[in-house]
Amino acid sequence: MITPTRRDLAVAVLTASVCLGLTGFIGHAPLAADVPGSKPEMGSMAFDWEQLPIKPSKVGAYRKVCQAPTATLDELECHITTLNPGQSAHPPHRHPDEELLIVKEGKVEALVAGDWVKLGPGSVIFQAANIDHAIRNAGEVPATYHVIKWNSPGMLAKNKAEIAAAKASAPK
Repeated sequence: MITPTRRDLAVAVLTASVCLGLTGFIGHAPLAADVPGSKPEMGSMAFDWEQLPIKPSKVGAYRKVCQAPTATLDELECHITTLNPGQSAHPPHRHPDEELLIVKEGKVEALVAGDWVKLGPGSVIFQAANIDHAIRNAGEVPATYHVIKWNSPGMLAKNKAEIAAAKASAPK
């Protein structure tokens, strides 16, 4: 396990402040997922791989790159996941946003349109909205991939309204 230094923590705070917007990072301010448009719009940025904080997980590790609105999206999210051999990020699931995965290193199997597909470094996976998908490490060394997700204008508010309606109509 990697122990973060004070410099690592300072970089993590700076990165979180930039990606999440200072008001969303300090205190209990609402997140963009709760109130579209509440975070500052993300402008052009560069993210140095060596400076991204690493958060260990049960199945490997996770690097948060950004999650914020842009000039054309309610939200753009990017993170990087490393899966240990034989591990899955999560069971097959679906959600209304689309995502693009880019394999950086290792070998993965991805559930794409109902089929498990083996892929290696440089491969790209597009997961369409509301289709079951999953990914797992299919190799003997860690596998790392980038995830880019987006919510088009109105999607966050629509998704929140649909979840609230489903809860309200659920049997009690």
